[in-house]
Amino acid sequence: MPDILWFKDVGRDDVGIVGGKGANLGEMTQANFPVPPGFIVTSRAYFNYIEKTGLKPKILKIIDNINVEDTDSLEKKTAEVREMITKTAMSEELKAEILKAYKKLSEEKLAWLSTSEPSCVAVRSSATAEDLPEASFAGQQDTYLNVIGNEELINKVRKCWASLFTARATYYRKEQGFPTEKVGIAVVVQKMISSESSGVMFTSDPTGDRSRIIIEGGFGLGEAIVSGTITPDNYIIDRASMKLIGKKINAQELKIIRHGNTTIKMPMEKDEARKQKLADELIIELAHIGANIENHYKAPQDIEWALEKGKMYIVQSRAITTLALTDKVKGHQGMEGGGEGKLKILIKGLPASPAIGHGIVKIIPTAKDIVKAQPGDVIVTVMTNPDWVPVMKKASAIITDAGGVTCHAAIVSRELGIPCVVGSGNATKILKDNMIVTVDGFSGNVYEGQVMEDKSSTADNEKIRDEIDVESRALQKLADVLGQNIIKVKVNVALPDAAKKAAETGAEGVGLLRAEHMITSSGKHPAQFIREGNDEDLKDAVKEGVKVVLDAFKGRAIWYRTFDARTDEFRNLVGGGQEPHEDNPMLGWHGIRRDLDQDQTEIFKAQVKAIKELIDEGYKNIGLMLPFVVHIDELKKAKQIIKEMGLVQQNNVFEIGVMVETPAACWIIDDLIKEGIDFVSFGTNDLTQLTLGLDRNNEKIQYLFDEMHPAVLGEIKMVIEKCKKAKVKTSICGQAGSREDMVRTLIGYGIDSVSANIDSVSRIRRVVLAEEKKMLLEKANS
Repeated sequence: MPDILWFKDVGRDDVGIVGGKGANLGEMTQANFPVPPGFIVTSRAYFNYIEKTGLKPKILKIIDNINVEDTDSLEKKTAEVREMITKTAMSEELKAEILKAYKKLSEEKLAWLSTSEPSCVAVRSSATAEDLPEASFAGQQDTYLNVIGNEELINKVRKCWASLFTARATYYRKEQGFPTEKVGIAVVVQKMISSESSGVMFTSDPTGDRSRIIIEGGFGLGEAIVSGTITPDNYIIDRASMKLIGKKINAQELKIIRHGNTTIKMPMEKDEARKQKLADELIIELAHIGANIENHYKAPQDIEWALEKGKMYIVQSRAITTLALTDKVKGHQGMEGGGEGKLKILIKGLPASPAIGHGIVKIIPTAKDIVKAQPGDVIVTVMTNPDWVPVMKKASAIITDAGGVTCHAAIVSRELGIPCVVGSGNATKILKDNMIVTVDGFSGNVYEGQVMEDKSSTADNEKIRDEIDVESRALQKLADVLGQNIIKVKVNVALPDAAKKAAETGAEGVGLLRAEHMITSSGKHPAQFIREGNDEDLKDAVKEGVKVVLDAFKGRAIWYRTFDARTDEFRNLVGGGQEPHEDNPMLGWHGIRRDLDQDQTEIFKAQVKAIKELIDEGYKNIGLMLPFVVHIDELKKAKQIIKEMGLVQQNNVFEIGVMVETPAACWIIDDLIKEGIDFVSFGTNDLTQLTLGLDRNNEKIQYLFDEMHPAVLGEIKMVIEKCKKAKVKTSICGQAGSREDMVRTLIGYGIDSVSANIDSVSRIRRVVLAEEKKMLLEKANS
């Protein structure tokens, strides 16, 4: 058996040599599907490596003598083995073979040219122990993307080898009685595509219509679609005739491109942004490829594709396992030629809250005009702010001229479960009072008239939740056997009225319970309560709101964030006119800095007193979360007030945490931990804009707002690592907690929980379950 095999030389029967990933790529290559080329460093190379370097007896001695029930020892010993592998050089002969193959791969013609420059490749571990029980290597393997250069490639190959010996994988193999000496691994090296366009294809419409193939596409790398950064084009192909029967072209303001060994977001020119992302003939070509792949695997497929210089590539294909989780509108696809007749689109913006609603338009220029709105109206305005929440609760939908997917209107709408379209640019000019419209929060379209909705979605959502619950319980049993913790998926709650709906999602607690709207529901500014000497009324308002949420969640943990309203947000409430005017309220007098101000501590004390009374009444699992912390003295002073109020930190009864939403909080995390906190939660909306120096509500620079910017991720990773070491719980409650790519990244960092918006809980639970399953079952031999 050779040390190097090319994709074209292997197939589905070669799992024992090249692993599951390598065998699948080889199978598709042999079947003449357009797979980017690559090669596999076989399991023979790994076995020869540990033999010739003398690592084998050392590995066996350490692994065979590990007490896997001793967690600290298991972590320490497996880390020792991994370090041995990553620090031990492979033979010059093997190194030369790998680099020879890499050079050949770099010289291969890919679509249109031949180059001697080192290729950018993906390096993936691929499990090979065909005798290992199937469940132990189910799931995707570790992947290193954008690997360039000889030294980097060799290092990544050794890292893949080392990944055989994670603590979890070692525990599982020991429990299964699988001999360490039989554990092997292959490494896949595949050329990466610099895609002009990319996307996904479902060979059967995921809504259940097997007569249609669905293709989504955007300019640049597929990451933009996966992360939800853009709204992709959508194309519908009739399977029988292989004709294009519907398409919807969406403007794309930015694209993600590869830049060295990383990616960047690039703004697009207006003319290019409005173009169709994939030519009609290429759509049909891709549909034929998809149908052939489905025939080959005998099952509907979810396929990732990429186009480079006119040539189509298939990056991955997997079976479709779930149907869409979204509600649909009967009789329309929102596309040209689709549905039961043409629907008139009045405006289009960014889809910000996935739901569909209809009603009478009410144009609300400013907060002073909100009295115009009646229950069931569609509110149309430039932008909302927290003053608007009481009327938003009554609306059937929200439309704004400005803002992005993390603006106030978007966040609150998602938490309320009402449709929302933001960043339309001109809704307040085009729409008129008393028009009847239908708002599609999935596509961002606003249609003329009332369109019928599918009423079966509630039952479907309940079925989906129940299925997730069953899968979650099964996975928990496996985690218990392995002595591992499962990441919790919590939910963000802005209003007590939404608590019941939030609890029904199956969320394992509330990762963010906002104080602002339960305090201001009376129409009075919290400072006004204090001026009038009615601090007891303020306390009661908080207590009543929190109690509703506690009752809905029946013992699951609730993290209550203390009052954090900017001075420009509640001016229309009674007493709000006395708020100071600030040039930049975002960076001004709010959060814990205001709570601790000499004239404002009664607001903070009223909230603490409300929590204490609830605990005295027998409620548990309440966390008090301090917002916008930038200095250790803020935590010290807040804890002193809490102590004076008679509350004592106690695990699973009353805990104290901080919002990590400023770069300062990241960089003083050691001091915060030392002072004594039980948990932290990342407020990625503010953390991102403060780290990147931009206004997230400014639609002109929305393309720059990215929670996965390396600087933001670096801060988050550092805080998680320090907190894990100190046994401080970590979570996220910003909008990024509803992004699948961010959640996968955070799981890799070791976060303890994620808190998503109500509309995203089921989807994020599926993502977490899939990732946890991979980690628990670990992959073929690692």
